[in-house]
Amino acid sequence: MSKLSLILLSAGSSSRFEMDVKKHWLRINHTPLWHFVTKNLEKTQKFDEIIVVCAEDEIPFMQNYASYKFVKGGSTRQQSLKNALSLVKSDYVLVSDIARACISATLLDSILSEQGRSDSVVPYLGVTDTIVYENKTIDREKVKRIQTPQLSRVSTLKSALQTSEEFTDESSAIVANGGKRSFVLGEEDAHKITYIHDLNKLPCLEAPSTDTLSGNGYDVHAFDTEGTMWLGGVKIESDFGFLAHSDGDVALHSLIDALLGAAGMGDIGMLFPDNDERYKGIDSKELLKVVVTKLHNFGFIIVNIDVTIAAQKPRVGKYKRQMRESISSLLKIDMSRVNIKATTTEKLGFIGREEGVAVTSNANLKYYNWKK
Repeated sequence: MSKLSLILLSAGSSSRFEMDVKKHWLRINHTPLWHFVTKNLEKTQKFDEIIVVCAEDEIPFMQNYASYKFVKGGSTRQQSLKNALSLVKSDYVLVSDIARACISATLLDSILSEQGRSDSVVPYLGVTDTIVYENKTIDREKVKRIQTPQLSRVSTLKSALQTSEEFTDESSAIVANGGKRSFVLGEEDAHKITYIHDLNKLPCLEAPSTDTLSGNGYDVHAFDTEGTMWLGGVKIESDFGFLAHSDGDVALHSLIDALLGAAGMGDIGMLFPDNDERYKGIDSKELLKVVVTKLHNFGFIIVNIDVTIAAQKPRVGKYKRQMRESISSLLKIDMSRVNIKATTTEKLGFIGREEGVAVTSNANLKYYNWKK
């Protein structure tokens, strides 16, 4: 049998999903949907290579889950597919969407059994309702609801996609280019997730885990004789600031690391390198906003945070409520779930010598519960 590649498309913005979380990051127990789908197909051992197409900024995080080939997606489904096909060396390719979450072994075998008999093999469902097109009732027996995955001859598919015309599936492009398409009966359970209510139509999906995920962060900044001091998103009355690439808000930096740690998303230096001029002097509140958006997109809910500021100077006690207000607004959680503590080191160490400030933070996350 000729070699077979698998391409899974996961680069969409989930705009029709109308939720902060991107649908491919919804959790099935602890597993993101994109990985749940990919693992289930991988277990069949029918593929010589697996390529996952996704947003470029998601690749580093996805690589923490598996060693598939990850490819940057394009602005359209078709461009994403072309990006992936540039890596394919096999004779045939099976293409599916991550949103097609429940692909059974029976359906997969039915599709692959037709390999070599046409340029494209497509699962379909019939229509039972009356169909009206431009105010004319048409024969529903001639109507097919097209599904994925679709099996294609690679050379034919690559040729068919050399056009500016956009197609919503591979087989339509192949037929438009003169290729041959054949059909196999699809399955209702292979329903595509487009809207949030579609999730309840899929029996193979387990509810997300209710475990709490914890992370901690620690950061230190030395004092600078110049600049404005920002701490916890609040301007502090002081004759000095912090020595840092950004505005030096050591409390928000520590908090960012705690949030990223709980999510398993690395650390602040990975997202915002201190040798990148884009972040020189940047307001750390803007960095935290980026992290919060990313957490929500990746399916996390912030439960609570706890921050401890160790400083001999400045005295920050009178700013704690302002910090709680600022941070709760940035995290989009109630102020009661933001705790700020301040302490000294009894004049011990670099903090006691009034050379800088250290902050430790703890953060707790949960997965977005799509079952609610």
